[in-house]
Amino acid sequence: MKPLRLPIAFRRACTRLGVELTQHVFAVRIAEQRAALFELTAQSNRRIAKLLKEFVCSTSKFGIGQIAGSNCTPLGLHRIAEKHGDGAEPGTVFKGRKPIGHLRDGLPLESITTRILWLDGLDPGCNRGGNVDTFARYIYIHGFGDQASLGRPASHGCIHLADPDLIPLYDLLPVGTLVWIAER
Repeated sequence: MKPLRLPIAFRRACTRLGVELTQHVFAVRIAEQRAALFELTAQSNRRIAKLLKEFVCSTSKFGIGQIAGSNCTPLGLHRIAEKHGDGAEPGTVFKGRKPIGHLRDGLPLESITTRILWLDGLDPGCNRGGNVDTFARYIYIHGFGDQASLGRPASHGCIHLADPDLIPLYDLLPVGTLVWIAER
């Protein structure tokens, strides 16, 4: 597989929506069940995207889609709106973004675990507002008890990452960091 690149569609969406670039961008490629972390640096009056790390992820087993109740992973430009789980032990289970126990206590492997990066769509009518609002749909980047499912669609709309990838990502990325979700 060739390394992931930050697509031109990401920059076009930022320009169209008047969104300023952030130091880091987390990009998800649904067709490959892969994600990447980029760092944007200034060089000669332009921003260059340097690939820092690639990840195996899982997106929705119901496919791609924007509509509330579809359990699909939404496309487009997002930002990290909220972070939950700071300092929680890996395997901590969350409900309503509050810790309720741990996987070792027999809680389901399908649980939301370890850390939560809650996404907010930035594109009105696509992933923001009405029945397509990513934030109102509770779309997260989060840990998942069944980490063996990573690399294939397994979520109910969210993006799953392994704990060893999620924890440093959570620690590095501030609220406001841009997230790009694309099919390819």
